[in-house]
Amino acid sequence: MLTDDFGRDVTGVRISLTDRCNFDCVYCHNEGLGDTRGPMDPQDDEMSADDVVRFLEVVEEFGVRKVKFTGGEPMLRGDLEEILERTPDSMEMSLTTNGTFLPGRAEDLKAAGLERVNVSQDALEPQAFAEITKSGAYDRVMEGVQAALDAGLDPVKLNMVVFEHTAGYVEGMVDHVAENDGLQLQLIEYMPELTGKPEWSIDIQRVHDWLADISDRVEHREMHDRKRYWVGGGMVEIVDPVGNENFCANCHRVRVTHEGYLKGCLNRNDDLRPMGDMSKDEIRETFREVVENRVPYYGEYLVRDDQDEWVLNEKYLPA
Repeated sequence: MLTDDFGRDVTGVRISLTDRCNFDCVYCHNEGLGDTRGPMDPQDDEMSADDVVRFLEVVEEFGVRKVKFTGGEPMLRGDLEEILERTPDSMEMSLTTNGTFLPGRAEDLKAAGLERVNVSQDALEPQAFAEITKSGAYDRVMEGVQAALDAGLDPVKLNMVVFEHTAGYVEGMVDHVAENDGLQLQLIEYMPELTGKPEWSIDIQRVHDWLADISDRVEHREMHDRKRYWVGGGMVEIVDPVGNENFCANCHRVRVTHEGYLKGCLNRNDDLRPMGDMSKDEIRETFREVVENRVPYYGEYLVRDDQDEWVLNEKYLPA
Protein backbone atom coordinates (compact mmCIF):
# COMPACT_ATOMS: atom_id res chain seq x y z
CA MET A 1 0.00 0.00 0.00
CA LEU A 2 1.27 3.44 -0.92
CA THR A 3 1.26 6.24 1.66
CA ASP A 4 1.77 9.92 0.95
CA ASP A 5 4.01 12.26 2.96
CA PHE A 6 1.08 13.10 5.24
CA GLY A 7 0.50 9.53 6.36
CA ARG A 8 -2.55 8.96 4.17
CA ASP A 9 -2.78 5.45 2.73
CA VAL A 10 -4.31 5.24 -0.74
CA THR A 11 -6.93 2.53 -0.40
CA GLY A 12 -9.33 3.47 -3.20
CA VAL A 13 -9.60 5.02 -6.64
CA ARG A 14 -12.44 6.94 -8.29
CA ILE A 15 -12.59 6.59 -12.07
CA SER A 16 -14.63 8.84 -14.35
CA LEU A 17 -15.64 6.73 -17.36
CA THR A 18 -17.09 9.63 -19.36
CA ASP A 19 -17.91 13.32 -19.07
CA ARG A 20 -21.09 12.80 -21.09
CA CYS A 21 -24.36 13.14 -19.18
CA ASN A 22 -28.06 13.18 -19.99
CA PHE A 23 -28.65 15.63 -17.10
CA ASP A 24 -27.46 19.22 -16.79
CA CYS A 25 -27.45 19.72 -13.02
CA VAL A 26 -26.94 23.33 -12.00
CA TYR A 27 -24.28 22.42 -9.41
CA CYS A 28 -22.20 20.01 -11.54
CA HIS A 29 -18.42 20.41 -11.44
CA ASN A 30 -17.58 17.24 -13.40
CA GLU A 31 -15.08 15.76 -10.97
CA GLY A 32 -13.44 19.15 -10.45
CA LEU A 33 -12.71 19.69 -14.16
CA GLY A 34 -15.50 22.20 -14.71
CA ASP A 35 -18.01 21.99 -17.55
CA THR A 36 -16.12 19.97 -20.16
CA ARG A 37 -19.17 18.17 -21.49
CA GLY A 38 -19.49 17.93 -25.22
CA PRO A 39 -21.47 15.73 -27.63
CA MET A 40 -23.44 12.80 -26.21
CA ASP A 41 -21.84 10.35 -28.63
CA PRO A 42 -18.79 8.39 -27.42
CA GLN A 43 -15.60 10.40 -27.78
CA ASP A 44 -12.16 9.23 -28.86
CA ASP A 45 -10.57 10.74 -25.75
CA GLU A 46 -12.48 8.47 -23.34
CA MET A 47 -10.47 5.69 -21.78
CA SER A 48 -11.17 2.31 -23.33
CA ALA A 49 -12.14 -0.70 -21.25
CA ASP A 50 -8.58 -1.98 -21.75
CA ASP A 51 -7.17 1.31 -20.39
CA VAL A 52 -9.36 1.13 -17.28
CA VAL A 53 -8.59 -2.51 -16.56
CA ARG A 54 -4.84 -2.06 -17.11
CA PHE A 55 -4.82 0.75 -14.54
CA LEU A 56 -6.85 -1.29 -12.02
CA GLU A 57 -4.57 -4.29 -12.38
CA VAL A 58 -1.62 -2.04 -11.53
CA VAL A 59 -3.13 -0.34 -8.48
CA GLU A 60 -4.33 -3.70 -7.17
CA GLU A 61 -0.64 -4.48 -6.71
CA PHE A 62 -0.45 -1.50 -4.32
CA GLY A 63 -3.28 -2.72 -2.10
CA VAL A 64 -6.08 -0.64 -3.61
CA ARG A 65 -9.25 -2.54 -2.77
CA LYS A 66 -12.05 -0.10 -3.64
CA VAL A 67 -13.03 1.44 -6.96
CA LYS A 68 -15.93 3.80 -7.62
CA PHE A 69 -16.95 4.37 -11.23
CA THR A 70 -18.38 7.81 -11.98
CA GLY A 71 -19.01 10.19 -14.86
CA GLY A 72 -20.63 12.31 -16.20
CA GLU A 73 -23.13 9.49 -16.35
CA PRO A 74 -21.12 6.24 -16.38
CA MET A 75 -24.07 4.18 -17.61
CA LEU A 76 -23.78 5.92 -20.98
CA ARG A 77 -20.84 3.58 -21.46
CA GLY A 78 -22.10 0.55 -23.36
CA ASP A 79 -19.11 -1.45 -22.13
CA LEU A 80 -19.73 -0.76 -18.44
CA GLU A 81 -20.64 -4.38 -17.73
CA GLU A 82 -17.45 -5.52 -19.46
CA ILE A 83 -15.37 -3.17 -17.31
CA LEU A 84 -17.04 -4.49 -14.15
CA GLU A 85 -16.49 -8.10 -15.18
CA ARG A 86 -12.81 -7.46 -15.86
CA THR A 87 -12.13 -5.49 -12.68
CA PRO A 88 -9.87 -7.48 -10.31
CA ASP A 89 -11.86 -9.73 -7.98
CA SER A 90 -10.15 -8.26 -4.92
CA MET A 91 -11.79 -4.87 -5.48
CA GLU A 92 -15.10 -3.67 -4.08
CA MET A 93 -16.95 -1.98 -6.95
CA SER A 94 -19.50 0.83 -6.62
CA LEU A 95 -21.10 3.22 -9.08
CA THR A 96 -22.39 6.79 -8.97
CA THR A 97 -25.26 7.35 -11.41
CA ASN A 98 -28.30 9.52 -11.98
CA GLY A 99 -30.32 6.30 -12.07
CA THR A 100 -32.12 6.73 -15.38
CA PHE A 101 -30.52 3.68 -16.97
CA LEU A 102 -30.86 1.32 -14.00
CA PRO A 103 -34.29 -0.05 -15.01
CA GLY A 104 -33.64 -3.09 -17.17
CA ARG A 105 -29.90 -3.00 -16.50
CA ALA A 106 -29.43 -3.22 -12.73
CA GLU A 107 -29.51 -7.02 -12.68
CA ASP A 108 -26.79 -7.21 -15.35
CA LEU A 109 -24.63 -4.81 -13.33
CA LYS A 110 -25.07 -6.94 -10.24
CA ALA A 111 -24.21 -10.09 -12.21
CA ALA A 112 -21.08 -8.35 -13.50
CA GLY A 113 -19.87 -7.81 -9.94
CA LEU A 114 -21.18 -4.39 -8.95
CA GLU A 115 -21.93 -4.25 -5.22
CA ARG A 116 -23.76 -0.97 -4.67
CA VAL A 117 -24.83 2.30 -6.29
CA ASN A 118 -25.09 5.96 -5.36
CA VAL A 119 -28.03 7.62 -7.11
CA SER A 120 -28.27 11.40 -7.44
CA GLN A 121 -31.58 12.52 -5.94
CA ASP A 122 -31.91 16.17 -5.00
CA ALA A 123 -35.66 16.44 -4.48
CA LEU A 124 -38.73 14.26 -4.03
CA GLU A 125 -41.02 16.46 -6.13
CA PRO A 126 -40.87 16.28 -9.95
CA GLN A 127 -40.92 20.02 -10.65
CA ALA A 128 -38.19 20.80 -8.12
CA PHE A 129 -36.16 17.87 -9.44
CA ALA A 130 -36.51 19.19 -13.00
CA GLU A 131 -35.39 22.67 -12.01
CA ILE A 132 -32.21 21.35 -10.41
CA THR A 133 -31.28 18.67 -12.96
CA LYS A 134 -32.70 20.29 -16.11
CA SER A 135 -34.31 16.89 -16.72
CA GLY A 136 -37.81 15.51 -16.69
CA ALA A 137 -36.60 12.08 -15.67
CA TYR A 138 -37.90 12.09 -12.07
CA ASP A 139 -40.11 9.01 -12.49
CA ARG A 140 -37.36 7.15 -14.30
CA VAL A 141 -34.93 7.86 -11.44
CA MET A 142 -37.42 6.54 -8.90
CA GLU A 143 -37.81 3.40 -11.02
CA GLY A 144 -34.02 3.12 -11.16
CA VAL A 145 -33.69 3.24 -7.38
CA GLN A 146 -36.26 0.46 -7.04
CA ALA A 147 -34.54 -1.56 -9.78
CA ALA A 148 -31.25 -1.32 -7.88
CA LEU A 149 -32.92 -2.49 -4.67
CA ASP A 150 -34.64 -5.36 -6.48
CA ALA A 151 -31.30 -6.44 -7.98
CA GLY A 152 -29.64 -6.54 -4.55
CA LEU A 153 -27.49 -3.45 -5.04
CA ASP A 154 -28.18 -2.32 -1.52
CA PRO A 155 -27.93 -0.21 0.41
CA VAL A 156 -28.71 2.36 -2.29
CA LYS A 157 -27.19 5.66 -1.28
CA LEU A 158 -29.08 8.75 -2.43
CA ASN A 159 -26.74 11.66 -3.16
CA MET A 160 -28.20 15.08 -2.41
CA VAL A 161 -26.20 18.27 -2.92
CA VAL A 162 -27.18 20.75 -0.21
CA PHE A 163 -27.36 24.37 -1.35
CA GLU A 164 -29.88 27.17 -1.65
CA HIS A 165 -32.04 25.29 -4.16
CA THR A 166 -32.32 22.08 -2.11
CA ALA A 167 -32.01 23.06 1.57
CA GLY A 168 -35.78 23.07 2.02
CA TYR A 169 -36.00 19.46 0.84
CA VAL A 170 -33.50 17.95 3.30
CA GLU A 171 -36.05 17.15 6.01
CA GLY A 172 -38.31 15.33 3.55
CA MET A 173 -35.38 13.33 2.19
CA VAL A 174 -34.32 12.29 5.71
CA ASP A 175 -37.86 11.06 6.33
CA HIS A 176 -37.81 9.26 2.99
CA VAL A 177 -34.77 7.13 3.80
CA ALA A 178 -36.02 6.47 7.34
CA GLU A 179 -39.28 5.12 5.93
CA ASN A 180 -37.82 2.99 3.11
CA ASP A 181 -35.65 -0.03 3.81
CA GLY A 182 -32.46 -0.30 1.80
CA LEU A 183 -31.98 3.45 1.33
CA GLN A 184 -29.34 5.70 2.83
CA LEU A 185 -28.82 9.44 2.36
CA GLN A 186 -25.58 11.23 1.58
CA LEU A 187 -25.81 15.01 1.98
CA ILE A 188 -23.03 16.64 -0.04
CA GLU A 189 -21.89 20.16 0.71
CA TYR A 190 -22.09 22.48 -2.27
CA MET A 191 -18.61 23.42 -3.51
CA PRO A 192 -18.58 27.00 -4.84
CA GLU A 193 -14.82 26.88 -5.41
CA LEU A 194 -15.50 24.37 -8.20
CA THR A 195 -18.90 25.48 -9.45
CA GLY A 196 -19.00 29.23 -8.88
CA LYS A 197 -22.07 31.07 -7.53
CA PRO A 198 -20.98 31.33 -3.87
CA GLU A 199 -24.34 32.94 -3.11
CA TRP A 200 -25.91 29.48 -3.39
CA SER A 201 -23.94 28.18 -0.39
CA ILE A 202 -25.53 27.47 2.97
CA ASP A 203 -23.92 26.79 6.34
CA ILE A 204 -23.58 23.00 6.39
CA GLN A 205 -22.92 23.11 10.14
CA ARG A 206 -26.58 23.98 10.63
CA VAL A 207 -27.48 20.67 8.99
CA HIS A 208 -25.02 18.85 11.29
CA ASP A 209 -26.55 20.51 14.33
CA TRP A 210 -30.11 19.69 13.26
CA LEU A 211 -29.28 16.05 12.59
CA ALA A 212 -27.44 15.76 15.90
CA ASP A 213 -30.58 16.98 17.68
CA ILE A 214 -32.93 14.47 16.05
CA SER A 215 -30.64 11.44 15.61
CA ASP A 216 -30.69 8.27 17.66
CA ARG A 217 -26.92 7.94 17.45
CA VAL A 218 -23.90 9.47 15.70
CA GLU A 219 -20.80 7.68 14.46
CA HIS A 220 -17.64 8.59 12.56
CA ARG A 221 -16.24 6.96 9.43
CA GLU A 222 -12.51 6.75 8.95
CA MET A 223 -12.88 7.93 5.35
CA HIS A 224 -12.67 11.73 5.42
CA ASP A 225 -13.64 11.62 9.15
CA ARG A 226 -17.27 11.75 8.02
CA LYS A 227 -20.19 11.79 10.44
CA ARG A 228 -23.13 9.40 10.13
CA TYR A 229 -26.44 10.15 11.77
CA TRP A 230 -29.00 7.42 12.44
CA VAL A 231 -32.53 8.83 12.36
CA GLY A 232 -35.54 6.59 12.87
CA GLY A 233 -33.77 3.60 11.37
CA GLY A 234 -32.38 5.56 8.41
CA MET A 235 -28.73 6.49 7.93
CA VAL A 236 -27.72 10.02 6.90
CA GLU A 237 -24.11 10.89 6.12
CA ILE A 238 -22.67 14.35 5.48
CA VAL A 239 -19.83 14.98 3.05
CA ASP A 240 -18.51 18.43 3.95
CA PRO A 241 -15.12 19.12 2.34
CA VAL A 242 -15.22 22.92 2.03
CA GLY A 243 -12.64 24.48 4.33
CA ASN A 244 -12.45 21.20 6.25
CA GLU A 245 -8.90 20.27 7.23
CA ASN A 246 -10.02 17.05 8.92
CA PHE A 247 -11.76 15.96 5.73
CA CYS A 248 -8.61 16.45 3.66
CA ALA A 249 -6.39 14.86 6.30
CA ASN A 250 -8.46 11.68 6.01
CA CYS A 251 -8.67 11.43 2.22
CA HIS A 252 -7.55 8.04 0.89
CA ARG A 253 -8.46 8.26 -2.81
CA VAL A 254 -6.75 8.97 -6.11
CA ARG A 255 -8.96 9.99 -9.03
CA VAL A 256 -8.75 9.26 -12.73
CA THR A 257 -10.39 11.54 -15.30
CA HIS A 258 -12.32 10.22 -18.29
CA GLU A 259 -9.33 11.04 -20.48
CA GLY A 260 -7.00 8.92 -18.37
CA TYR A 261 -5.31 11.59 -16.26
CA LEU A 262 -4.34 10.69 -12.71
CA LYS A 263 -5.59 13.33 -10.28
CA GLY A 264 -4.39 13.43 -6.70
CA CYS A 265 -6.98 15.92 -5.43
CA LEU A 266 -10.51 16.82 -6.49
CA ASN A 267 -9.88 20.55 -6.00
CA ARG A 268 -6.70 20.73 -8.05
CA ASN A 269 -6.00 20.45 -11.76
CA ASP A 270 -2.35 21.44 -11.58
CA ASP A 271 -1.38 17.91 -10.55
CA LEU A 272 -2.81 15.98 -13.53
CA ARG A 273 -0.62 13.19 -14.89
CA PRO A 274 -1.59 11.58 -18.23
CA MET A 275 -1.45 7.81 -18.60
CA GLY A 276 -2.25 7.65 -22.32
CA ASP A 277 -0.88 4.44 -23.80
CA MET A 278 1.47 3.79 -20.90
CA SER A 279 2.74 0.32 -20.18
CA LYS A 280 2.03 -1.18 -16.77
CA ASP A 281 5.56 -0.33 -15.64
CA GLU A 282 5.04 3.30 -16.62
CA ILE A 283 1.67 3.41 -14.85
CA ARG A 284 3.28 1.99 -11.71
CA GLU A 285 5.86 4.76 -11.66
CA THR A 286 3.33 7.48 -12.43
CA PHE A 287 0.95 6.25 -9.76
CA ARG A 288 3.80 6.27 -7.22
CA GLU A 289 4.63 9.86 -8.17
CA VAL A 290 1.01 11.00 -7.92
CA VAL A 291 0.67 9.49 -4.44
CA GLU A 292 4.01 10.96 -3.37
CA ASN A 293 2.87 14.42 -4.48
CA ARG A 294 -0.55 14.30 -2.79
CA VAL A 295 -1.10 16.99 -0.17
CA PRO A 296 -4.19 17.89 1.87
CA TYR A 297 -5.92 20.71 0.01
CA TYR A 298 -7.16 22.57 3.07
CA GLY A 299 -4.48 22.98 5.72
CA GLU A 300 -1.51 22.36 3.43
CA TYR A 301 -2.04 23.44 -0.19
CA LEU A 302 -4.24 26.23 1.14
CA VAL A 303 -3.50 27.77 4.55
CA ARG A 304 -5.09 30.49 6.66
CA ASP A 305 -3.63 34.00 6.49
CA ASP A 306 -3.70 36.71 9.18
CA GLN A 307 -7.28 37.58 8.17
CA ASP A 308 -8.34 33.93 8.56
CA GLU A 309 -8.78 33.62 4.78
CA TRP A 310 -7.60 30.63 2.73
CA VAL A 311 -4.56 31.46 0.61
CA LEU A 312 -2.14 29.38 -1.45
CA ASN A 313 0.75 28.07 0.60
CA GLU A 314 3.91 29.79 -0.65
CA LYS A 315 5.76 26.49 -0.99
CA TYR A 316 3.38 25.56 -3.85
CA LEU A 317 3.74 28.80 -5.79
CA PRO A 318 5.15 28.31 -9.31
CA ALA A 319 8.93 28.62 -9.39
